[in-house]
Amino acid sequence: MPGALNITLNSVVFRSGGQDLTTAAAHIEMASRVTEPVLLGLAVLAVRNRVKR
Repeated sequence: MPGALNITLNSVVFRSGGQDLTTAAAHIEMASRVTEPVLLGLAVLAVRNRVKR
């Protein structure tokens, strides 16, 4: 079951590049794909806050 869940998440949600990664590398890639938009949004808010002053 975890293999099927991993394949589904990679193909639908994360759009994996198709590379054969180790388990640790796959988890790191998934975590980075989740955190990158969050960090980008926080950076935009920080710049916006500095410009408003």
